[in-house]
Amino acid sequence: MSLSYVSGDATQPSGEGPKLLVHVCNDIGAWGRGFVLALSRCSREPERAYKRWAARETGQPFALGEVQFVSVAPDLTVANLIGQHDIARKNRPTDVPPVRYEAIRAGLVRVREEARRVGASVHMPRIGAGVAGGDWTLIEPIVLEELVAHGLDVTVYDLPPVTAGVAPAGGGK
Repeated sequence: MSLSYVSGDATQPSGEGPKLLVHVCNDIGAWGRGFVLALSRCSREPERAYKRWAARETGQPFALGEVQFVSVAPDLTVANLIGQHDIARKNRPTDVPPVRYEAIRAGLVRVREEARRVGASVHMPRIGAGVAGGDWTLIEPIVLEELVAHGLDVTVYDLPPVTAGVAPAGGGK
């Protein structure tokens, strides 16, 4: 199994068969910056489901390391992974970014179980390395250990360079 990097839009994962699209959410119920904006342009259901979850309407624990799976198409499920504590705030500078690496690890174990259950490949932007403030050089080994080493194919999407002033829809987290 492999970890592949492609230039493209993570909201439109490529390949045949079932796909899990993983992204990182915060533990306070805020949805509105980073990759989620592009995700919501493609489907409002992950946002609606996350907000119900954050409001404790689903009965599923809403905490770091938990994952909510939201079907958005017959072959595509979005994994809302809670891997960041609170959000970065301009008026509250801190040396500790919101990302929580162990929560991402715990969430990826749940993603692995779901991917195996449904026979899915895993797709993601560079989770935790955008507005969550994480370091991809620390996150990539977690992806390798928790997904690829367990026999899953993982594709990481990087947005192509912006040309002629036109920005693509989504891809970086």
